[in-house]
Amino acid sequence: MALTRKQWNNIIILACIFMIAVLTFMDRKTHNIPSDAKRLFDDNAPLAQLQLDGMWLHKQAAQWECDTKVLNCDEWANAWQTVLVSPLATAPQSTDKPQELVIQIADIADPQLWLYFPIEGTLKSPAGNWYIVPPSLRAKLQPIIDAKPAA
Repeated sequence: MALTRKQWNNIIILACIFMIAVLTFMDRKTHNIPSDAKRLFDDNAPLAQLQLDGMWLHKQAAQWECDTKVLNCDEWANAWQTVLVSPLATAPQSTDKPQELVIQIADIADPQLWLYFPIEGTLKSPAGNWYIVPPSLRAKLQPIIDAKPAA
């Protein structure tokens, strides 16, 4: 049985409506920040230094300095300084390779070694607590070190 032009048009319209609904749903789920998300660093414990897999940033007076390879120093520093996290009740089953994250908080002598799983957006604290970064904030937490256009 062949479909008429009107039937094909109706199928196309329904497929478009379905795709718009799916994309709207995905957009709402990835851009909304959970209500239980809190800042990792605040005014009482501000970020002073950070090292992520060999790339570093450091606050000198009121200015951020970064590794010479980092092209987006201010954006990268601001992303980490204002990052929001939500606590996780259980440890996630991680499949990606963690990045070592060394954090130095102002007025605290010892740096802290965290683990950051960039694909899943999870952080493991030195005390073994797990946190998740909202999907809309994850991309900015990686430094830009290559200005070559994608092939």
